[in-house]
Amino acid sequence: MAHALFVCLHNAGRSQMSRALFERAAAGRHQAESAGTQPAERVHPEVVEAMSEIGVDVSAETPRKLTREMAERADVVVTMGCGDQCPYIPGKRYVDWELPDPSGLPLDEVRAIRDEIAGRVEALVRELDRG
Repeated sequence: MAHALFVCLHNAGRSQMSRALFERAAAGRHQAESAGTQPAERVHPEVVEAMSEIGVDVSAETPRKLTREMAERADVVVTMGCGDQCPYIPGKRYVDWELPDPSGLPLDEVRAIRDEIAGRVEALVRELDRG
């Protein structure tokens, strides 16, 4: 079982969608968590709406502060727009996904980001399944 950590700046959009979509795709075969370097107070409402459209409820999620311990637990750390603020742990695998921040974007654009994340997450789960 692998452990993935999804990190973005505020843990209110991209990383929340990534974690939720990863957990759905992995169906218990792997674990995930998400965090932000500067957590927001809540998940962006447009993200909650876009995710609810596909049957994933992130409305009760609370943005979390990234810690070194989270990064140490992870087998793979997926970063999205946090730059140099993400801790570097030698020996960990890092992947950077260049995705726009969904905050304040129209719902159609948030859907496109969600769908792009879903494709990337499914590829990551397949890779982790192969070991």
